[in-house]
Amino acid sequence: MKFLVRCTRCGRLYEESAQRFRCDCGGALDVEFQPAFEPGRSSGCPHDLSRWCEALPLREALLSLGEGGTPLLSVPLDGRNLLVKQEQLSPTGSYKDRGAAVLMTHLHELGVRHVVEDSSGNAGAAIAAYAARAGIRCDIYVPEETAPAKTAQIEAYGAVLHRIPGTREDTAAAALLAAQTCVYASHVYNPWFLHGTKTFAYEVAEQLEWTAPDVLVLPVGNGTLLLGAALGFSELLHLGVIPRMPRIVGVQAAACAPLSTAFERGAAEPVQVAGQPTAAEGIAIARPVRGAQILAAVRASGGSFLTVEEHEISASLRDCCTRGWFIEPTAAVAIAGARRCAAAIPSGQTIVTAFTGHGLKAPAVVAGVASRAAGGASQCGLPHVL
Repeated sequence: MKFLVRCTRCGRLYEESAQRFRCDCGGALDVEFQPAFEPGRSSGCPHDLSRWCEALPLREALLSLGEGGTPLLSVPLDGRNLLVKQEQLSPTGSYKDRGAAVLMTHLHELGVRHVVEDSSGNAGAAIAAYAARAGIRCDIYVPEETAPAKTAQIEAYGAVLHRIPGTREDTAAAALLAAQTCVYASHVYNPWFLHGTKTFAYEVAEQLEWTAPDVLVLPVGNGTLLLGAALGFSELLHLGVIPRMPRIVGVQAAACAPLSTAFERGAAEPVQVAGQPTAAEGIAIARPVRGAQILAAVRASGGSFLTVEEHEISASLRDCCTRGWFIEPTAAVAIAGARRCAAAIPSGQTIVTAFTGHGLKAPAVVAGVASRAAGGASQCGLPHVL
């Protein structure tokens, strides 16, 4: 069985191919796929991504490392409860294991022997781990300033690491050049990655007894979790499993907010910005490839975007850590955004967010940010987030 992929920009159809990662017009591709899923069939299945095998565009058994099945924890937030999906507990420490498991299984199906990927760290670690699981050679390109803990993790899985000077976009360009001689296992371009991250939505719906939250708050850079969640909830809605879509709120760091700025201006494409340094390196994406899709998904859900300042990220991170959750700064972005949402919506509505990555990914960065927050919290007057 061959899958078809469709361009999100011009609508052109192609047969699946390991080498094709975008349309001839430059547009990103989506898989033409309708899941055959019924909630009752998942009963008794393992609590990992294989639980959702009927909803995944795969022909062979998932090459799993035990990803998925993360707890949805109720956390008190300014007098109300916030539901936080504990994605930092994934095998490599971030939600991107979901996408990597499905993507690398798909490439293994196609007989791929060598892949290249570019990443700010977490996706690189996930692709490297699942490439090792699949027995596929792997080269990972990262920005030169990527946290040492992330690069050490990538190399530990046996991948060849390439540190690229310059911007995040320079790193992507270097990986694209290298991909001329192998397969580009891009977590941004390859649509199978989104079919992995959509399992986030399937799990949340199941954990909420087959309904959807009122509001879903997620950090967004390239949008792989937000788009995956939107895809998952839309599939469940189409299948009649859930009664409605959640309102999706994308949170960006004010230092690099091309999507939030575009949303405020009513634009259909991301606004060109000159990104500034931010502690939330995982979402510091000045030109997101699927930006138009992200904006459309948020608008279709009736949602919105928020931006958070560096002092808010620092305060949120310190609050989370001092309450027992060791998370990376990008995860603290979502908590800062969720706190604002909680103050603005009726108390009876359900808010779901996520700890997207573990603090062990960047312990030095976390220590520095938390330390600055300790010194500056009283000046900015921020209350505890959790």
